[in-house]
Amino acid sequence: MNDDYITLHVEDHVAWLTLHREPMNILNIQMMKEIGQALESVLQMEDNLNAFVIQAEGKVFSAGVAVEDHVGELAEPMIHAFHKIFHLLAKISCPTIGVVEGAAIGGGCELATFCDITFVSENAKLGQPEINLGLFPPLSAAYFPWLMGYNKTMEMLLTGKNITAEEAQEIGLINKVVKPEEMKEELNNFLDNLKAKSRPALRLTKKAVRRSMATSISSTLSEVEQIYLWELMTTEDAKEGLDSFMEKREPEWVHS
Repeated sequence: MNDDYITLHVEDHVAWLTLHREPMNILNIQMMKEIGQALESVLQMEDNLNAFVIQAEGKVFSAGVAVEDHVGELAEPMIHAFHKIFHLLAKISCPTIGVVEGAAIGGGCELATFCDITFVSENAKLGQPEINLGLFPPLSAAYFPWLMGYNKTMEMLLTGKNITAEEAQEIGLINKVVKPEEMKEELNNFLDNLKAKSRPALRLTKKAVRRSMATSISSTLSEVEQIYLWELMTTEDAKEGLDSFMEKREPEWVHS
């Protein structure tokens, strides 16, 4: 499968989705729809998969969602297209693996860390800078407490600061930091391990772990999405934050 901004191919019971909207792999609505279509294809073949990998071409995994798609009438279709990716990704029953080389910021950070396992190059940075635009990231608000607890989630989302790969590993946001020159070998070794396992055992282990988590990510994300669209995006500060970013100036908050 080859679209304008992504490719999907399957090799030896592993599906590979590659982002290629270089140089920054910024996620616009078209790219989100392409990712969603690819995930629907993966769901059709998952009985024959031992793993699903999300990676990116270029020096940046993804710098996040296109700011211009947050504005006006685009905001609602954008958030629905973006969150559809995670609803579909959550349905994939085989192990999912995110591979980050370079930066994973905003929606890019969410996409990589929503995977079951995330490998990150030691020179990478991760962050959720939405607060600097007067916004918050709905997916992170719903999911990050599962990964790293309430306090670290609040610190990351309220400050908007980027963190290093090592810091991300320390707080439980990602699984492993890898030297850039060793990433391919590290990933292949991990996939060889999974390919040696029973596919039903992999699927049911993942199902059991997900089921043990008390809160449904789907229902939680739906509630957070409503806060984002109908409470946050109607504020003057949200509009100012987006306008100031596109106009390349500092925001002037009115706190309403």
